[in-house]
Amino acid sequence: MRDLRAPLVCLIAALALSGCMGRTSPVAGDPALDSMAYGQQGFAVPAPMAVAYADPAPTREAYNLGPGDKLRVVVYGQEGLTNSYAIDAAGAITMPLIGSVPARGRTPAGLAAEITGRLRNGYIREPSVAVEIEAYRPFFILGEVAAPGQYPYVPNMTVESAVAIAGGFSPRAQRDQVTLTHTDASGAGRFVVPLGTPIGPGDTVFVGERWF
Repeated sequence: MRDLRAPLVCLIAALALSGCMGRTSPVAGDPALDSMAYGQQGFAVPAPMAVAYADPAPTREAYNLGPGDKLRVVVYGQEGLTNSYAIDAAGAITMPLIGSVPARGRTPAGLAAEITGRLRNGYIREPSVAVEIEAYRPFFILGEVAAPGQYPYVPNMTVESAVAIAGGFSPRAQRDQVTLTHTDASGAGRFVVPLGTPIGPGDTVFVGERWF
């Protein structure tokens, strides 16, 4: 019996070893799994998702008041002060009690704060003031248009609509660009712009003459 045990143990060990060697690795040795993992043999790896970052929406520049603007000033509970006021050539409005109030270059909210401070100084204990634009100051269009001059400003106007209001181009007009003079809190600037450019209250549009 002792002589038979040794060959039997060796036979069992050999069979076990051959079984282990016959198995393939479930990760590295299987072509199907390799193709799924690495995108080979017709299996595509999903492309990374593209992310688009939108630029922040442009913010509208705060409107700066100027001579020619007509304002509606509301002082709540004070009918004698609530009224329409035009900004004069000196850039101010004149109100009862507080007199002349500088408005040129201020925003409507800034002017309301100034009026509130003046009324609180010896006139009304807790004034509440709102300022709204009732009518904008006019714009000007000069040069090669049918009827150059001064016209009421309408919100969202462009150079093209300004030309239309002035009766259109003259036969000698340069029709692809104009010179726009714009004034804001930082000062006046002159720009050569296309017809789709927005204009603001008080701007001057100059339509030049074409050379051929």
